[in-house]
Amino acid sequence: LGWPAVLLYLAGISWTLFYDTIYAHQDSKDDALIGVKSTARLFGQNTKKFLRVFLMLSVILLAVAVILALRDTSNILVMVVALGGPWAFGWHLAWQIILLDTDNPDTCMKLFRSNRNCGLIFALFLAVALFL
Repeated sequence: LGWPAVLLYLAGISWTLFYDTIYAHQDSKDDALIGVKSTARLFGQNTKKFLRVFLMLSVILLAVAVILALRDTSNILVMVVALGGPWAFGWHLAWQIILLDTDNPDTCMKLFRSNRNCGLIFALFLAVALFL
């Protein structure tokens, strides 16, 4: 396994912590009543701070993975387009943090589901870069 794969895996863990924390806020009050532990309960009022950390980790790890995977390419346009993936991915996560209302389960579910698009955005940039 090469470093790009390891970094992609670690970025995936960070992203999973990001969207799972949003998901967990839907029923964090019920979790507290029955004693279920979750990142939503652990982070509490500091959730957005932790989400920003997960955002930065994900974007940095994805960008370094792209750079390492494409370091031997002679086409700078391929690298630029591929790095657009982590950039757009990061903006999508930032948009989620801005809209997040941890006390509104409907908003949490909407933002959680939007992560499908987040992954597709990243994949789209990579696909376009590979066809250049």
